[in-house]
Amino acid sequence: MDTQTIKERVLKVQNQREYLLSLLEQPNLGILRVDVNQALEEMDDLIDEFRRTFPETEI
Repeated sequence: MDTQTIKERVLKVQNQREYLLSLLEQPNLGILRVDVNQALEEMDDLIDEFRRTFPETEI
């Protein structure tokens, strides 16, 4: 897999992260809040790992 493909996929994940953040604002999320927080943590880890692996690439 080339760098451009990885960059595009990480960018897609980053965009989905914004949606999850908007879900956290919902007052009726209930127990799903735990799952949303977990997904956000994993996405942040993925984005951080991408930035460490490809420091010259901006997303």
